[in-house]
Amino acid sequence: MTKVVEGVMSAQGRRFALVVGRFNSFIVDRLVEGALDAIVRHGGRLDDVTIYKAPGGFELPVLARRVAKRGGVDAIIALGAVIRGSTPHFDYVAGEAAKGLAQVAIQSDIPVAFGVLTCDTIEQAIERAGTKAGNKGWEAATAAIEMADLMARLPLEETGRT
Repeated sequence: MTKVVEGVMSAQGRRFALVVGRFNSFIVDRLVEGALDAIVRHGGRLDDVTIYKAPGGFELPVLARRVAKRGGVDAIIALGAVIRGSTPHFDYVAGEAAKGLAQVAIQSDIPVAFGVLTCDTIEQAIERAGTKAGNKGWEAATAAIEMADLMARLPLEETGRT
């Protein structure tokens, strides 16, 4: 029989850090609300959540890296909103935020959930912050909850069994 190891959706006893970009706060604030709601509805406590705010999406990786290095969290939830404009600025910010946050997760061995919206229009961002397309902050938080549990179930070292 094949062995399957996966996380369960329980935030009970887990500690979370939200690293949040303030730019486009009218969207990002809704993502934060969704993430906090998901944590509480899955058994977590608001006292076990710390919110760290950066100026924008580009700054999230360095903030997440510092939070990861300090330790004391089971997962990091990155939230922000990058909305395309008429210049290539969007491509640089969105791409570097995604790459940087992935790098933090890999190097720190702490799950980093990607809840940074990368939208072509303000309307798309509004839809993903709690209207037609759901709340991507909620979705990022549930991914973080599951990954935090999964990581706790996995040993740090292989047993060496052949």
